Amino acid sequence: MEFQWYPGHMTKAIRQMKEDIKLIDLVIEIVDARIPMASRNPDIDTLAQNKARLILMNKSDLADPKVTQEWETYFMNKGYQVVTLDSRKKNRMKQVSQKIEEACKEKRERDRRRGIKNRPIRAMVVGIPNVGKSTFINSFAGKAAAKTGNKPGVTKGKQWIRLNKDTELLDTPGILWPKFDDQMVGLHLAWIGAISDHVLNIDELTLLLIEFLQENYEGTLKERFGVEESQKAADILIEIAKNRNCIKKGNEIDYSKAANLVLDEYRSGALGRISVEIAKSYE
Repeated sequence: MEFQWYPGHMTKAIRQMKEDIKLIDLVIEIVDARIPMASRNPDIDTLAQNKARLILMNKSDLADPKVTQEWETYFMNKGYQVVTLDSRKKNRMKQVSQKIEEACKEKRERDRRRGIKNRPIRAMVVGIPNVGKSTFINSFAGKAAAKTGNKPGVTKGKQWIRLNKDTELLDTPGILWPKFDDQMVGLHLAWIGAISDHVLNIDELTLLLIEFLQENYEGTLKERFGVEESQKAADILIEIAKNRNCIKKGNEIDYSKAANLVLDEYRSGALGRISVEIAKSYE
């Protein structure tokens, strides 16, 4: 499969970020805990040079906890502040506030030396589409401050959100880069729904996911769908279709319905806590 997706508004968003970054003390980058590296935009490191950094590993409730812990250590060793969370819940927001203060400790001290008091930390929230950026902002702000949706590209413009006297957030549209040098990055993004399904071959995407699960999470498909895992991915999909009644008129197998079903159950966490990328591969 070939992956390339770059809507026009994203080019504009990159240009706008280059301007907005001048106003910013801290960049809060949200990644998907299942694919922490593929869900990072490499442009952010260039744009955010000399800024304090905080990485939020969102959707950690869907990721393998052992693998997530390894990723947390990986990013901390790179010098980032890190919080793992499920942005729909508020139980980790206090820790996010603490990490913001830790990340901006030097900035606070510089302000004090210059006689500047009570200036709020200005943070830019960035992340590729569908990593839960707007949901995090709403949970952190305690109100529906940003639009939310489960489709890429819901946030189209920027908006400042005053959280309290200490912190202001700048929300930005989700940004993907125009070309994937590594097609595996595109595959991983497609699996979690960061690329619009309308431009993808869902049947092929699901067969590749089945192969991944066979190799890395043995027993998952058998437990969830009651299928024999030792057969080819295409045969597993046929068996899933039969078991879940994905049948067209004339008793034909509805491959697409079965493929969408498997993909949806992976994305929702119904297949269990599954991480696609491991930190050791990037050390």
